[in-house]
Amino acid sequence: MDSKKTPLIFTRRLPRNIWVLTLVSFLTDISSEMIVHLIPLFLANVLGVRTITIGLIEGVAETTTSLVKIISGRYSDRLGRRKWLTVVGYGLSTVAKPFLALANSWQAVFAVRFTERIGKGIRTAPRDALIADSISEDKRGLAFGVQRAGDTAGATLGILAAMGVVWLAQGSAFTLSRSTFETLIWLSVIPAVLAVIILIAGIQENKTRPASDREPGARGRLSSPFKRYLSIIVIFTLGNSADAFLLLRAQEQGMNILSILGLLLLLNVIYTVVAGPAGSLSDRIGRKDLLVAGWSLYAAVYLGFALMSASWQLLLLFGLYGLYYGLTEGVAKAYVADLAQKDMRGAAYGWFNAAVGLTALPASLLAGLLWQGAGDWSGFGPAAPFFFSALLTAAAILLLVTWLPPDTA
Repeated sequence: MDSKKTPLIFTRRLPRNIWVLTLVSFLTDISSEMIVHLIPLFLANVLGVRTITIGLIEGVAETTTSLVKIISGRYSDRLGRRKWLTVVGYGLSTVAKPFLALANSWQAVFAVRFTERIGKGIRTAPRDALIADSISEDKRGLAFGVQRAGDTAGATLGILAAMGVVWLAQGSAFTLSRSTFETLIWLSVIPAVLAVIILIAGIQENKTRPASDREPGARGRLSSPFKRYLSIIVIFTLGNSADAFLLLRAQEQGMNILSILGLLLLLNVIYTVVAGPAGSLSDRIGRKDLLVAGWSLYAAVYLGFALMSASWQLLLLFGLYGLYYGLTEGVAKAYVADLAQKDMRGAAYGWFNAAVGLTALPASLLAGLLWQGAGDWSGFGPAAPFFFSALLTAAAILLLVTWLPPDTA
């Protein structure tokens, strides 16, 4: 591979599966982003739920479904096939979505969110393994970067659609209304259904050697560098609470619903532009250095959220947060394939995604507790969870630098 060629030239040589999965991610995120960022606002504004309960909903849903990611990833290795587990996962999430319009309590929201996350748990590990199976090692970062770029391009359009509906339904109102939320849910079903249809028709299975065909002594062994990486991811994620708290912080600073969606739009535009080139750059300079840079930016951004004193600062912080996402999301997943054996990729991605999800519960609960407390205790205030996140990120960066082998790119 000529490292001087541009990422645009590289993308013309990506196989069909990468483009199909990118399109599926694009459509799915149009659907998801129309409503997902408004769920915490619906809970807070319409149902009157406290931040610790919002953290509980986000955390438990992610944590429980993380167990599914482990099972799904291992099962796809055992089968030597990835496609139909991916289809089932996307399909379940699509079926669950309309029931959110019927939710009248936080328990009902939790049930729908839980089911939708089960679908994500089923699909994520085999989908990521399918990407890794479909591309050569020297283009792996680019492939994951392009997929993430498609994901965030869809997110951008989804947020734009949400902004349009909010503007038409309630103008520049400070809080979200139930009718606006319900309209967005029904509209979001359309691209979700299209994504499932395209996935079924477009993906070509790359059959890998089933786990049952491996030598008995080789079963279940993931490399030591991968296990260390997984431990570092857990530490980082413990300080990486749900983005719902960023939105609540923005609303706490006086931003109305349209302004908050505008901040998310900025984040996703930057994410979309950066993800592909960042993935290609990681193919040339190595994943670890890029992760260190991205996580360092994350720590600085969260310190900014803790110390901010004016709402205009949110523009800069959300923009930099989008840069962090672009630098790290695809690269972190490509790094999994670098550190894990080929016939263990499904299991490796299952454990990776599970580590993130299992840590989401304590991360989100801690954030809610630090902010508003519980019972008679009112917590430490809105800056506390962001200080905590920056501190844990610094620890994760130190381990990433000292505990993993040097990049060989």
